[in-house]
Amino acid sequence: MKCVCLIGKPNVGKSTIFNKLIKDKKAIIMDEAGITRDRIYGVVNYSAKSFSLIDTGGITLDKLNFNAEIKMQAELAIDESDTILFVVDTKVGIDATDLYISSLLKKSHKDVIIVANKVDNPKDLEKIYEFYELGFTNIFPVSGEHNRGFKELLDYLIKDIPQTLENPNPIPRLCIIGRPNVGKSSLLNALLNEERAIVSSIAGTTRDSIDTKFTYNKKEYILVDTAGMRKKGRIYEQVERFSYLRSAKAIEEADVAIVVVDAQAGIIEHDKHILGYALNSGKGVVLVVNKWDTIPSSETAYKTWMDKLKQDFKFASFLPIVFLSAKTKKRLSTLMPAVLTSLENNSKEIKTSTLNSVISTAVSLTPPPSFKGKRLKIYFVSQTGTKPPKFTFHVNNKSLIHFSYERFLENQIRENFDLTGTPIILQFKNKTED
Repeated sequence: MKCVCLIGKPNVGKSTIFNKLIKDKKAIIMDEAGITRDRIYGVVNYSAKSFSLIDTGGITLDKLNFNAEIKMQAELAIDESDTILFVVDTKVGIDATDLYISSLLKKSHKDVIIVANKVDNPKDLEKIYEFYELGFTNIFPVSGEHNRGFKELLDYLIKDIPQTLENPNPIPRLCIIGRPNVGKSSLLNALLNEERAIVSSIAGTTRDSIDTKFTYNKKEYILVDTAGMRKKGRIYEQVERFSYLRSAKAIEEADVAIVVVDAQAGIIEHDKHILGYALNSGKGVVLVVNKWDTIPSSETAYKTWMDKLKQDFKFASFLPIVFLSAKTKKRLSTLMPAVLTSLENNSKEIKTSTLNSVISTAVSLTPPPSFKGKRLKIYFVSQTGTKPPKFTFHVNNKSLIHFSYERFLENQIRENFDLTGTPIILQFKNKTED
């Protein structure tokens, strides 16, 4: 699939343009600390064609030097992309940061398009000509705020893409993720019953994502093994930079993320970050504790691990947990049923009447707390999306929502409907917004 990335300094409107192009808002669906997502993936569907889109953090420039991590982030996205959208601000004009980004993009020898944002009225069109000084031929004026100019931009971006054939039954993609050396490749080989991926005790053996078709209960699935996701502060080698980027992309394209932790090494903070990344992507998720053969078999060991998992991953108590050994294949048979549960629940649809009955009963038994003499009223709730399930509450004043009551509403939904293995989104809209 063609890959396009958005590059530019902060506050030029890259994220607004990203959301306009993918026709969605990338929502944060958990309130616990997770991985910092300075690089977000989406898919643009337009005129029966599709391409991958990357939103990046803003590139900054100070008087002394460039921030090394932000520069690395930009280089990763540039190297991964076929076309680069260089977003500039027509209200501000060209500055030193734009000139630096221009020099960076010229070295890439990629197709670079200048997207002149904030052309909010006809008078602003005159300002776009100064951006030819940056050295690129194609300039597209747009207004992210007023949703103008995107048709012309999209027509250009898809002109070399073959028409996408609609597949009514796409093959589900299962992505195996985790930090290096937790046994991801061994798990892939165990599921496939063959030596598909190189297995080594040296951390970081897998350098790229590996896609493999396999059949389970007469149905096809695509299994994706990824490179270990190191903490970004520890990414030094150029090849590992690509590995991290492609792992993140594999998660975005997957239907279910199988998050693997190491029973022998125990849980570390980065395991939480990786799990947070998968949940923030809205995927079905299964948590796998691998290398269970290294733990002495006992009820005490199992209980100790379950208590630790509940404590360390309390933000994800709805996930199925599978204890297995990829090496000996012990308990391997318990994995796919958990995966299929997460896959099904990630796309689950709930009848509006049943949903409203549950919420109405819950609210009558436990009314929302009052705030400054005002109380939240919930008029109506409906499911407005899947992958993950999204529920929209129509209320009198969404500013009266307290996080504890939002958590209460989520718990009520989970207690009454089986949503094991999937995050959910709760959205609140004022009646006047309707």
